[in-house]
Order: sequence, then C-alpha cells, then structure tokens
Amino acid sequence: MLLVIDVGNTNVVLGIFDRKKLIGEWRVATHLHKTADEYGILLIDLLHAQKIPISKVKGVILSSVVPPLTPVFQEVTRKYFSLEAMVVTHSLKSGLRIRYDQPKEIGADRIVNAAAAYHLYGGPVIIVDFGTATTFCVVSETGDYLGGAIAPGLIISADALFSRAAKLPRVELIKPKSIIGRDTVSSIQSGMIFGYVGLVNEIVHRIRLEIGTEALVVATGGLSTLIAPECNAIQKIRPTLTLEGLMIIYNLN
Repeated sequence: MLLVIDVGNTNVVLGIFDRKKLIGEWRVATHLHKTADEYGILLIDLLHAQKIPISKVKGVILSSVVPPLTPVFQEVTRKYFSLEAMVVTHSLKSGLRIRYDQPKEIGADRIVNAAAAYHLYGGPVIIVDFGTATTFCVVSETGDYLGGAIAPGLIISADALFSRAAKLPRVELIKPKSIIGRDTVSSIQSGMIFGYVGLVNEIVHRIRLEIGTEALVVATGGLSTLIAPECNAIQKIRPTLTLEGLMIIYNLN
C-alpha cells in the first residue's frame, strides 16, 4: 500500500492506495506547531479506524507547500512507518516537461495536479485548484507544463471582507437562491460565490485564447464542488486529483 500526503496551507489531505485504488482518504487541519508525534498518532488512529495495518504501508510520497511542515512529516514517516518519504519537487519524473522560467518556484501541488490531469485526460488541459489559493495550471497537448495563474482563494477573500468591514457578518459559503441578495447574508454569498465563478470563467477564457485551443478544464480542491458546478468553463470535477497525482508520480519514480 502507498501512503500519500498533501500538506496544504489550510488542510493536510492524506490517502491510502492499494494497487492504484484509493481505499482511504482523510482531511485534517494544518497546524504549524503540531509535532511529528502529534501528527503521527493522528495518522495511526485514522488508519486503525479504517482497519488498515501500518505494516501494509510500503511506500510514502509527500507534497508540501508549507516548508516548516515538510521535515515534520518526514519524521512522521521515519518514526512511525520506518519509511523515507519521497518528497515532490520539480526534479522528479512527472510525465511533464517543465517550461516554467523558475522551476524551483512551482508549488509541489501544482506539479502533482498537472501530472494527474495530463495522465488521466491528456492535453491540452487546464487545472483549476480551489484551495487556500485558487490556482490555474496549463499543460500543452505534448505534455509541456506552461505555467498558469494564482488568485486569492475564496476563504482568504471572505476573511479579508469580514475583517475589514466592521458591519458585515461572517456567513456560510453556500450558493444563494438568486444573484440579487434580499438581505446582507445572501448579498455576501452572491458576491463571493458568483464573483469567483466570474473570475474562473474569465481566466480560463483568456488562457484558451492565449494557447489557441479549447483545452479541457478540470477542477479540484476542497471548494471545487461548491464553485465548479456554476462555472460553464469547467468540464470535469475531480476532488481526488492531487492524491491521484501523488500516486502517479510515485510510480514513475
């Protein structure tokens, strides 16, 4: 079995693959000050709840966009699994040719998402990841990773609105009944949800114009099921894309 770990700014997403089949998936909050022992005990408890013996885990791959936590999870895998985690960087085999001006600057999650989407759907393909940041990645028909765009994520934008506007309340981020809000809560929901729909549609439209083709668009990330169904630019929603990408890159290496 393969343990895959995606350390994000908001959540750590973990998965277990058995012969390329995802048999377990968990999402826990990212805490910078948690120790390797705290994360290790949590991970073991999750595996036990799924009745997955630790001894069955024969490989680990780690993707992290939180540098202080990378060595923490490396220690977790050494101490609790007696395994050295493969850490995703631009230098690993991914099935892509990186055409970024500064390859070291690419977030590991963006490489993983691009590798998964190209492996699953071919190219050209655009990947939209709705996470702490909303990222756009572009892969050509021949597997060239061309770059993309990064925008503030929905939750970051909502937090900024609530913290800077004293009279606006925090609201649940759900789709409102109509674009015209009839009260403050529905007005905020309308602006946030449909505002991000507009952002995604416009960026995808401009990317397609620039590359000169109607590339397939795949959505992933924690908020993909909220925003993507409202975006006419998105054809596929694949919440487990990052975990699948980690499995693909592990097998390639």
